[in-house]
Amino acid sequence: MFEILMFLFENYMNGNITLAADHQTILTELEKIGFDRFEIGRAIDWLEGLHQFQASVQSGPQLTSLSMRYYVAEETERLGVEGVGLLARLEHLNILDPITREVVIDRLMALDPREVDLGRIKWVVLLALFNQPDKKSAIVLLQDMILADAFKVIH
Repeated sequence: MFEILMFLFENYMNGNITLAADHQTILTELEKIGFDRFEIGRAIDWLEGLHQFQASVQSGPQLTSLSMRYYVAEETERLGVEGVGLLARLEHLNILDPITREVVIDRLMALDPREVDLGRIKWVVLLALFNQPDKKSAIVLLQDMILADAFKVIH
């Protein structure tokens, strides 16, 4: 499913997390490319969940940077110590704020457990930040982190 999300991100999103074509058109095109119909549906549902959760969290009670986040056992198991540490680091660097952190955690929990690793956590953060105009500098920092990790060379 994650490969489909990345494909949709690169080809069908115009500056926000709303798809730039109707679902049937996207489904047909992705099936022609060779993606599985069930996985396409999961990816589209995941993106819709992202949009809905962002809207509900942003309209709910405001979280502050003084808020403390405790991870439940299922979240810790899914994200791992490294994943929780990465989210804390991204918050410390002001790439994530408490609201966006909650969106990221929700969307990571919506993934299949086998699909969650540090690289994908970064991509979910990028997707969560993508349609927030006030987060452009955070997106640039995160993209730099992703690219730096992609081009690490072992000496």
